[in-house]
Amino acid sequence: MSNKKLSKLCNHSLSESKAENILFLDVQGISSFTDEIIIATANSNRHAASVSEKLVSYLKKNNINIIGIEGEADSGWMLVDCGDVVINIMKQDQRDFYDLEGLWGNSTPVDLTNDN
Repeated sequence: MSNKKLSKLCNHSLSESKAENILFLDVQGISSFTDEIIIATANSNRHAASVSEKLVSYLKKNNINIIGIEGEADSGWMLVDCGDVVINIMKQDQRDFYDLEGLWGNSTPVDLTNDN
């Protein structure tokens, strides 16, 4: 499955779970561990855990291989590793503190509306 199709599946699940400020970053060529990073905001630790659980269930239902899941329910940050795409689900305070957008600042936002 292409990264774009996987990203669309993730976007669907994250949106359905009411995650906010979903951002897709193309880090291909500047990252040694993935091609795309998705960052989404949850409004509480419980919400982050729920969004993560629903995402994992949805991806498995669509036959997507999940390499790993990191983070504890009370940490405010859950990570789902699908290899070429890594999904970060974070509370806003964690997102502000770790500033992944700033870390990958030279990255290009991914346009999910274009099927090319």
